[in-house]
Amino acid sequence: MKSIKVGLLGIGTVGSGTFNVLKRNQQEIAARAGRGIEITMVADLNTERAKELTNNEVEVVSDANLVVNNPDIDIVIELIGGYGIAKDLVLKAIANGKHVVTANKALIATHGNEIFKAAQEKNVMVAFEAAVAGGIPIIKALREGLTANSIEWIAGIINGTTNFILSEMRDKGLDFDIVLKEAQRLGYAEADPTFDIEGVDAAHKLTIMASIAFGIPVQFDKAHVEGITKLQATDIRYAEQLGYRIKLLGITKRTDAGIELRVHPTLIPASRLIANVEGAMNAVLVRGDAVGETLYYGKGAGAEPTASAVIADLVDITRLATADPEHRVPHLAFQPDAMADTKILPMAEITTSYYLRMHVTDQAGVLADVTRILADSSISIDAMLQKEPADGETQTDIIMLTHKTQEKNVETAIAKIENLATVVGKVTKIRLEELN
Repeated sequence: MKSIKVGLLGIGTVGSGTFNVLKRNQQEIAARAGRGIEITMVADLNTERAKELTNNEVEVVSDANLVVNNPDIDIVIELIGGYGIAKDLVLKAIANGKHVVTANKALIATHGNEIFKAAQEKNVMVAFEAAVAGGIPIIKALREGLTANSIEWIAGIINGTTNFILSEMRDKGLDFDIVLKEAQRLGYAEADPTFDIEGVDAAHKLTIMASIAFGIPVQFDKAHVEGITKLQATDIRYAEQLGYRIKLLGITKRTDAGIELRVHPTLIPASRLIANVEGAMNAVLVRGDAVGETLYYGKGAGAEPTASAVIADLVDITRLATADPEHRVPHLAFQPDAMADTKILPMAEITTSYYLRMHVTDQAGVLADVTRILADSSISIDAMLQKEPADGETQTDIIMLTHKTQEKNVETAIAKIENLATVVGKVTKIRLEELN
């Protein structure tokens, strides 16, 4: 049977990994796919480098339009990234009747609805396993492996850069700025790490998983996005003393009121497996009504781990290309006409527990004032840690863990606590999830 011809847009880290893995394992991949899969054309602005990486074995061009318009190309792999030219090229490829594989989470999270609609109209597939958690097959698990379940919630460590930084802060007791510089030196963080450290990258990935889990359109603009730049080593240390670890989590939950879609630093019990995911590794915890909790762990980035996901998509498309389009696995797991318009909850309406740290004057009545304010806002205390002031000091820290309550209640209470004459500065608030 004739081999599937693939055009590759962008041969950077992931692109070169995809080319090398596909070439190295070509016989095994062909045996699984039922026919050969070969990259025959590569587009990259740096043509000399592209020729070197491909050993001059394929046609190399600088204009990606030549790939998406080539009638001999069956599948286009988009590894350019970003929202602009990548979107235009993907839509052109679809318009030309070509299937698309992409690792571009930003593109899918922001323009996925438009892209999937165009693909449906042209009876082609858009596969994006590599867009979330690198080599971990979480999209396939959610879309196919857990299809019998009503998904209740997902909680994921889905950005390796921030997980590395938080691991180092905990292990070495260092502040964020110092660890970020070390992460950049080691290559775990980009020169401009904004998308990672501010939670945007994780929110792109969470948006995609939420759509598949709950059958809703991708709605990145409704996600709450909060990074780790304001985290202090002090809070990581206090959390440890209370039996918790702090991770940047992407959390999405189905509730009676709507769907929670949020990324933020989170306290997790140290006994949970996901709390012990260290360094640049990723992990996604999924709870389904039938299966209970399942955990998916592995490398969330890198040339060959991500290439593994890209090639898995190539194999899936090769297997299903001749199938009746009506009987292929839908892009977002649910049939397009069965997608729901469920409300995405604003943060004020989400319900969770909280870690609160306040710096106070060490005098009688402070604790009573704080607990009265919390009680007035219907917030009950689960645990408390009060530090003795250091010798000669007149101020100290009070740390409280609350039971579950609505975010708006906590915000109201914090505003009143900060107005107390005995409270110094701002109250630190970090959300807490038991994940059980």
